[in-house]
Amino acid sequence: MADCLFCGIANGEIPGDIVYRDDSVLAFRDIDPKAPVHILIIPGRHIGSLAELEPGDGEVLGHAMEVARQVAVDQGVAGSGFRLVVNTGADAAQSVHHVHFHLLGGRSLAWPPG
Repeated sequence: MADCLFCGIANGEIPGDIVYRDDSVLAFRDIDPKAPVHILIIPGRHIGSLAELEPGDGEVLGHAMEVARQVAVDQGVAGSGFRLVVNTGADAAQSVHHVHFHLLGGRSLAWPPG
């Protein structure tokens, strides 16, 4: 999608601090981190939100979960714990209309989150 910030990062048109990339998933540091480790994990192709999933999208999202585990290991937070968050829609504070997972860790995280 031409006007999507995360598509621009995935396509290399917008710089990002990338920590993982393969043929279908990208992970990069959030520019406004809410924890010492705050990585965004996105599918490389545009999917607007979880509410807009289409048949077959589960495969790339399942792979994104595998990537989240590996990124947590690589970032040193898998053992102590991490949180994976996905916001869907305006009431959930989805600010970029491209499905993305926030991997948060590196400190004790409060509950409930918001």
